[in-house]
Amino acid sequence: MPYLVECLASVEAQTIDAARLEVIAVDDGSTDGTGEYLEEFAARAPMPVTVIRQKNSGGPSGPRNVGIGKAAGRYVFFLDADDRLGPEALERMVAMGDKNGTDVVLGKVEGINRTAPKSMWGKTLDRTDVFSSNIKFTLSAQKLFRRALLEKHGMRFDESLWTGEDALFTLEAYLRADGVSVVADYPCYYLVGRDDGKHVTKTGSYTLRFDSARALMKLIEDMVPAGPKRDTLMIRPFLITLLPQFGPKFLTDSEEVRRHKFELAKPLMDAYWTPGVARGLKVHERLRLHLVALQRADLLLDVVKFVKSKKQAAAILEKRGTRVYLVYPHFRSKQAGIPDDIYLAEPREARTFHGYREAAANSFLRRALRKARRTLSARKFKAAAA
Repeated sequence: MPYLVECLASVEAQTIDAARLEVIAVDDGSTDGTGEYLEEFAARAPMPVTVIRQKNSGGPSGPRNVGIGKAAGRYVFFLDADDRLGPEALERMVAMGDKNGTDVVLGKVEGINRTAPKSMWGKTLDRTDVFSSNIKFTLSAQKLFRRALLEKHGMRFDESLWTGEDALFTLEAYLRADGVSVVADYPCYYLVGRDDGKHVTKTGSYTLRFDSARALMKLIEDMVPAGPKRDTLMIRPFLITLLPQFGPKFLTDSEEVRRHKFELAKPLMDAYWTPGVARGLKVHERLRLHLVALQRADLLLDVVKFVKSKKQAAAILEKRGTRVYLVYPHFRSKQAGIPDDIYLAEPREARTFHGYREAAANSFLRRALRKARRTLSARKFKAAAA
């Protein structure tokens, strides 16, 4: 409350036939009148509403699992009490899942008073997967899941995690799904920023973030063989969950907290940090995680200060403009001993710098191939003449 009022109003406003919809509301020990309001809603709503009132569990996993256990529909959608749906959200998402036979449907998310993910909404996709799209960067639970998928694999939210439980659940669903659909041309879900700023994802000890990263990395390891595909998925927990622990907040952490963060990161870096993951990151992201892997807090502090200043790192172009090195702290410092490759911008980042010649590298290869073909032809000609 009071966000629940607008949340339930958005459910009542759904254009899908009310007879096709059931609402299962789990009041997880609230003390603000939520339970009473849910009972009132159930009495007047045009669709069947089940209200479950229980003692506070401390997190969203328990209540969501209770909801899954009670669900009877072909699909399940998780709606947070402070957010709301676009009027056509469920109608469009169900139609998309039915049309394509996909097990997970993503509806476009827009933020109200807070930032929403953006990179995956460029185009509506009838059928995609987690490797060939950006859906790995939206692992919140607010998706349409085919209930048969959840039951087939006994999928439930991990109640031992206090944050990141939705990422674990959603990524497993992506990996197990027979296809994923994306509705990008209609705002299905409005992510509402609370006036008090007290979102679960923004609260809690830093140790919870390491718990979340560890669980997600272990899931990826268990479900995806080592190689480029695993590296592609590992980028997400490294970038979204782990790296922020070594951002600006690290500068104000006590020495004890800094040491503890390095201790928590070490087994994750040892097990999952690979050249393939590193190449998928921007230079400053790769550099910071490289220093975490080396356990070099002294060098990391300089880099974090530079990143916090929001200065643009100078670019050094070499090899006729085909290589761009970004001059972050300790670049080519003999004392630091960090390899040049850590500072080498991948093409996507390098393209933003004037003078970069990505085509030049391709031209070199083409020239080399043409020369090889000419040499081979000359040899064949000489052999025939002989």
